[in-house]
Amino acid sequence: MAIITIVGSGMMGSALAFPARENGHEVRVVGTHLDKEIIIECLKTNKHPKFDRPFPECVKFFQLEDLEKALRDTNIVIGGVSSFGVEWFGDVVLPIIPENAIVLTVTKGLMDTQDGKLLTYIDLWKNKLKSINKKLSLNAIGGPCTSYELVAHDQTEVAFCGDDLEILQYLKEVMQTDYYHISITTEVTGIESAVALKNGYALGIALTIGLNQKNFGDDTLHFNSQAAVFGQASKEMYKLLDFQNSLTLNNLCVGVGDLYVTVYGGRTRLVGILLGKGLDIDQAKAELNGVTLESLVVAVRVARAVKLNIEKGTLNKEEFPLLLHIDEILSEKKSVNIPWEAFTFVD
Repeated sequence: MAIITIVGSGMMGSALAFPARENGHEVRVVGTHLDKEIIIECLKTNKHPKFDRPFPECVKFFQLEDLEKALRDTNIVIGGVSSFGVEWFGDVVLPIIPENAIVLTVTKGLMDTQDGKLLTYIDLWKNKLKSINKKLSLNAIGGPCTSYELVAHDQTEVAFCGDDLEILQYLKEVMQTDYYHISITTEVTGIESAVALKNGYALGIALTIGLNQKNFGDDTLHFNSQAAVFGQASKEMYKLLDFQNSLTLNNLCVGVGDLYVTVYGGRTRLVGILLGKGLDIDQAKAELNGVTLESLVVAVRVARAVKLNIEKGTLNKEEFPLLLHIDEILSEKKSVNIPWEAFTFVD
């Protein structure tokens, strides 16, 4: 039996408690400083306020003040923070994790650098560990998985990535169930890039839903336009994985699968629809007051890196019309005007 400590009691981190505990492991869920009310509710009812079903029996819950207690003797630490908590996790949590513990993060995103590179969060944490002279095994989860469907035991396929296949095999044995299926790979940059890139592109696809609702009515379902942008998004993700030196069929398929599920549910879809209906980004944020919008951050960071590489001549502007238009909408508050003809090609 493993002892698994999940840091971050948001929906995805909490959802991972289900397969972990159902496999017979001891599971401890720790809230961040933003999760106090969630942990209070979990302690009272054994149920996350966003989920329809209770946690499996004997999951233990801790407030952040008891983090060190929750980490005691732990074998696996799952990072369940949002993109906005990545640096906090690196500064506060990584230094006190036992050195024999394995870290597994579910946070999706990329950071851009001043010279136009795109770094995974694993890269950032490796740099942090180096600065404090500490060694930990850092691994990540990528792939199409919404938290509420994982809790509902919908059949789910994900990929665990890290530097050591033996550690990844151990993590798979600990977490895999008859509904949670896990591929393992050492393609960390590829998996982490693919599942981060899909966030901005899912927003781009959702723009068409808002446009059609504005033009034809809220009950209208039009799929031609969604499919056209989905195809262009896949093409641009292909180019960006190549830019990351991580273009493989498996990496691309993990990212495209995650793109599909993100378009059909969640916060990114909501903000894309509002933008497509004609709201600017400030108005859309106000409409979704209190909702964490990680997709916006990823899209702007990736676009910033792409524009810098276009200036340097390492990337071509013509290959990223969708990303650059998404960036115009987010960074310059331009109206939605999808460049359809730029998506066409001649072979």
